[in-house]
Amino acid sequence: MCTRNSQVRVMENTVTNAEKYFGQFCSLLAAYTRKTARLRDKADQLVKQLIDFANTENPEMRATVRNFAEDLAKVQDYRQAEVERLETKVIHPMKLYGAHIKQTRAEIKKFKQVQKNEIKQLEKLEKLRQKSPSDRQMISQAETSVQRASVDASRTTHQLEEMIDTFQKQKLKDLQKILSDFVTIEMVFHAKAVEVYSSAFQSLDSYDLERDLEDFRAKTHGVYGHHDARPLKDTTPSPTVPWSLAGQSTQTAIQSQRGEEESTDHSAEEDPVEDLTGQGQTPHPEGQSSPV
Repeated sequence: MCTRNSQVRVMENTVTNAEKYFGQFCSLLAAYTRKTARLRDKADQLVKQLIDFANTENPEMRATVRNFAEDLAKVQDYRQAEVERLETKVIHPMKLYGAHIKQTRAEIKKFKQVQKNEIKQLEKLEKLRQKSPSDRQMISQAETSVQRASVDASRTTHQLEEMIDTFQKQKLKDLQKILSDFVTIEMVFHAKAVEVYSSAFQSLDSYDLERDLEDFRAKTHGVYGHHDARPLKDTTPSPTVPWSLAGQSTQTAIQSQRGEEESTDHSAEEDPVEDLTGQGQTPHPEGQSSPV
């Protein structure tokens, strides 16, 4: 009996820890995804401002800033894909553990009821032996009830052991995959972002300050159309892009605002711990395809 009690405590601790930490992981990863979506939206706003600024500048700076804005918009396309993949491959699988934990708790509760019945039958038999030691018929019936309760408890214990072992094994495998997917998503995004930012740096580095100053000085003396700036670079996305991203210009990407969504800039707040018991609902992460 003590062994079974110890087994139940281990099982309950396993489920309780999974509920606690997976809930926290889910909450924090959802917050991480929302913050990433907000960063995407702020970068979109920056792109718009850069284009507006470029239209007020001399030819060289205008072309340079426009090229930079195009690269920055590309990075936000990759960031959007990052947000969507985090939702699908990281947050959603974490949320599924609410149902797994609820089911496992129900099985443990069922076992405890069986265990209580075994104890009850044993106590009944002991009282009968003390009060009516000569009533062999009643004692025999009580002993039969104890035997049945003991067999039932043993069978339930074996089933519960198998179930909790499966739960633990699946939990460890799932956590490994979820975290591996998280790292892969981040590595792919940052690799593509570095590629685009390298292009942006080269564009900024090749800016011809003297030509702009020459044009500016000519204008201050009333001479216009001094020279043409270098052309805008090709903004067609690389064929190695890991996601199916539509090739669109900066203006189109920004005007659509990720599907005509509006961005809200809330100050950082403590995110609620994800409720995996099914008792309460926390807000769904809003970084999937809409700004938060």
